[in-house]
Amino acid sequence: MLFQKAYAAGTIALPQAAKVAAKIDLLHDAVFWLSVVLLALVTAMLVVFIWNYHRSKTGRMTEYILGSHFFEALWTVIPLILFLGIFLWGYIDYLHLRTPLEDPLEINVVGRQWMWNFEYTNGRKTLNELFLPKGRAVKLIITSEDVIHSFFVPNFRLKQDSVPGMYTYLFFEPTVTGEHPIYCAEFCGTGHSDMLGKAIILEKEDFNQWFQTGNLPGSIKKLTQAVSPVSTAEASLPKKSLAEQGKGVFDSKGCFACHSVDGTAKIGPTLLKSFGRNEALQDGKTVTVDENYIRESLMDPQAKILKGFPPSMPTFRGLLTDDEVNALIAFIKSLK
Repeated sequence: MLFQKAYAAGTIALPQAAKVAAKIDLLHDAVFWLSVVLLALVTAMLVVFIWNYHRSKTGRMTEYILGSHFFEALWTVIPLILFLGIFLWGYIDYLHLRTPLEDPLEINVVGRQWMWNFEYTNGRKTLNELFLPKGRAVKLIITSEDVIHSFFVPNFRLKQDSVPGMYTYLFFEPTVTGEHPIYCAEFCGTGHSDMLGKAIILEKEDFNQWFQTGNLPGSIKKLTQAVSPVSTAEASLPKKSLAEQGKGVFDSKGCFACHSVDGTAKIGPTLLKSFGRNEALQDGKTVTVDENYIRESLMDPQAKILKGFPPSMPTFRGLLTDDEVNALIAFIKSLK
């Protein structure tokens, strides 16, 4: 079966289309049924008190009670334990969501009014259609070109803000083949409700075929309907990968004048093997060279100056598009 029908889990009648979804559903169900039990308990006590102590029953005087330290402690400590337990459970799941997966497929996501653009490492771009391989770790590198958006896939149980001027991340592993709707969960203007997309999870061999050629198997193609006016599923493969495009930007902007790619010292630090490295700053702090640091260094180069280098880099704010920044980052990542 090419596109399998996903099952509903627990109290959430949606497919569990990502590996992390089961963990989130379990926490949701625990909180839901705990709430149901507490609601039933409070309601039962309410009915009993109304029945036993209604003012229509005469001949009874309510006992004057000054208070009970035992019950005050009881209804303070028990809810506190429950709340802390739920918090700890949620925090553990949060750490799991934020932990990078090993050897992920990296995909750049750019939110625009009002569409989603996706770009893969080989340079392929799609509009509103996110193609994913089943069973392969994925890392989404998310940003926005204009206002704050929020990338939301209910079937994955994942949501992440798309913020102008910075990168946010999502790590997950797709598990259920088929089409899964993508929404914007942050009001972003008049076209907010139309900012729709779809995540299309394919078997690995089908995804590899699409990744290399831009074509889907005919049997799958019939089951997919493009969200955009023109389907991006058959978009031709760009002549250059994302890293190669970044090399072109690196050369055209004259970055080689200050930064080498072979380890040679210049006015600025070498970019060879720089991504993911911890670097010392002039103020004594350290910074990890990641996507956000590279972007900040391009737009506000004086914000974090590396130790041993002069503050001579000019700003590229307004001179580079988001696509060019993404390509430059891909090029720096490739320098291993």
